[in-house]
Amino acid sequence: MLDEFVNFTRHLYTAENFIPLHEPKFIGNEKKYLNECIDSTFVSSVGKFVDRFEEEFAQYVGSKYAIATVNGTAALHIALLLADVKEKDEVLTQALTFVATCNAVSYCGAKPIFIDVDMETMGMSPKALQDFLEKNCEIINDKCINKTTAKTIQACVPMHTFGHPCKIDEIQAICEAWHITLVEDSAESLGSYYKKRHTGTFGKLGAFSFNGNKIITAGGGGVIVTDDEVLAKRAKHLTTTAKVPHKWEYEHDAIAYNYRLPNLNAALLVAQMESLEQFLASKRELFEKYAQFFQTFDDIKLIQEPRNAVSNYWLQAIVLKDEKMKEQFLEFTNSNGVMTRPIWKLMSELEMFRDCQNDALENSRYLSQRVVNIPSSAL
Repeated sequence: MLDEFVNFTRHLYTAENFIPLHEPKFIGNEKKYLNECIDSTFVSSVGKFVDRFEEEFAQYVGSKYAIATVNGTAALHIALLLADVKEKDEVLTQALTFVATCNAVSYCGAKPIFIDVDMETMGMSPKALQDFLEKNCEIINDKCINKTTAKTIQACVPMHTFGHPCKIDEIQAICEAWHITLVEDSAESLGSYYKKRHTGTFGKLGAFSFNGNKIITAGGGGVIVTDDEVLAKRAKHLTTTAKVPHKWEYEHDAIAYNYRLPNLNAALLVAQMESLEQFLASKRELFEKYAQFFQTFDDIKLIQEPRNAVSNYWLQAIVLKDEKMKEQFLEFTNSNGVMTRPIWKLMSELEMFRDCQNDALENSRYLSQRVVNIPSSAL
């Protein structure tokens, strides 16, 4: 099977040598808009491409406001601050996620609590969330209090793994009932929908990423989305060093961050947005080709979009029979010029998060031992 897979991917990408996991595609107006940006001399955090990108992105996902940031981690950090996450608070999230999710929680001085994921979505399980809250928490003065630590659980951050939407409407309802602010980590899910609604728009705030390996990219970049005008204005203020508007004076009214997206990067993103639908169609075509290939192997499962969802298929993923098979697959493919990667090590197993409270994480552990990402570049 291993030889067959390597040959199949070489045929897919018509490549004889190295096949990356995911490479960016610049097939539209990227160079044109970059030249316009350079000629304007507005290459930093002020310029028409920043404004244009924010407007077009908000319209695309169906949010009222979008605030562009320098990367997705910065977007999530600010979103958590706007959700009133403070030092010594706690935040519910997944152990099966990229480390940026937990880093953003830590930047606020808060501590993550890890909730198990669903097998179908690889995202936070509503049942696991409800079970944890019923067992460990109580509502006091409209706050969700952890009975084990006596701390406030201020926010919940589910993540749409590899662009596959989790059951975000159920999570939203649970958070509302328990007085917990929902912040979506939608870093990987641009172009993904759950029950015909774009990811990132179910929570009070959502955060997206445009890192070099994302479905569209500017080499970096992120964005916060919200329907709350007050939060949107505050997000823009905090990401521009909290500078009070004035023609010449430097007045700042808060400790803030230099997180605004440069106009140069925004120029790239405007061009990339123009190609997004083409990328999404290509990703779906790639999934269908992989599905046909893997259907003959009983011990390998190709991850597909969950029920009630439309996935962007950002990264294609397979679930192998066991950990031994996963290690053999990774060793053979990477030694033969086909880049594959395991899913992330569980956050609960990293040194800095080992003392964080969690549930049994049964599904998370199962998936972490078996899931591998395979080449996913647009065809």
